[in-house]
Amino acid sequence: MPGAGPIPRATANELEGWIETLYTGKCIPEAAVLQLCKKATEILMEEGNVVGVPIPVTIVGDIHGQLHDLIELFNISGKCPDTNFVFLGDYVDRGYYSVECATLVVALKVRWPSRIWLLRGNHESRQITQVYGFYDECLRKYGSAAVWHTFTNLFDYLPLAALVEGQIFCPHGGLSPSIDSLEQIRSLDRVQEIPHEGPMCDLMWSDPDDRMGWGMSPRGAGYTFGPDISDKFNHANSLSLIIRAHQLVMEGYNWAHDKNLVTLFSAPNYCYRCGNQAAIMEIDEKLEYTFLQFDPAPRRGEPHVTRRMPEYFL
Repeated sequence: MPGAGPIPRATANELEGWIETLYTGKCIPEAAVLQLCKKATEILMEEGNVVGVPIPVTIVGDIHGQLHDLIELFNISGKCPDTNFVFLGDYVDRGYYSVECATLVVALKVRWPSRIWLLRGNHESRQITQVYGFYDECLRKYGSAAVWHTFTNLFDYLPLAALVEGQIFCPHGGLSPSIDSLEQIRSLDRVQEIPHEGPMCDLMWSDPDDRMGWGMSPRGAGYTFGPDISDKFNHANSLSLIIRAHQLVMEGYNWAHDKNLVTLFSAPNYCYRCGNQAAIMEIDEKLEYTFLQFDPAPRRGEPHVTRRMPEYFL
């Protein structure tokens, strides 16, 4: 915030206190959020567009502001720093607790930066968050747009993909006709609002498809890409697998492209009405993986579960 003066650094004890507050479902003060985002930006500035991640690690798909389910996820998988995590983006929008979800994962990143990696999703965007809930939630919970501005500035620094043990490629959405190699991703200028087209946009917005080759995306951004595209990209970059999020899948995970690619979705009963399971993916020291599926966590004050698909799968 202009004119706010220097923001003091939080101690480890302060950070852990904020994290515990967030685990109870409460927001932390605005000044604490500003501190966190400032420190997180400094950490992210040191990370490349494609972050290298060691094993073992747990991969997490879309969260979308469903705090109770995020906490349930940590109960199932273990918390930071005992478990290492890659989050594939889409922390905000749709759910009722986008502020708390975004603040919690950022606080974990600041406290244990070498234990958790946060990627950018298509919802980590100024334009999208003004439509799908995060902006309004920030106004409601903090009384101004300052926290929203602080978070959306931070989002510009989030890496575009992770590379697990040099073999498993993890973007939020998918591939791009403009990208043949990981080096091309590493050379992009990521510190900007997500463009409406081009390789950075495609990494956030594209989806796998059963049809061969590239196709127009029904989302209006990114592309669809076929099994031949995944196979060629994996072969050219010595990859064994693509793990991505971005799409609701009813069982929480879904294999595609002859098991060259898996979609992971970690928001159960998405939009509080889809009736889907969620899943996370544990990768162990031998690069063997396990999917952990889970149902919505008990909570109060949210709509009753119905099994109805959303009108649009953003």
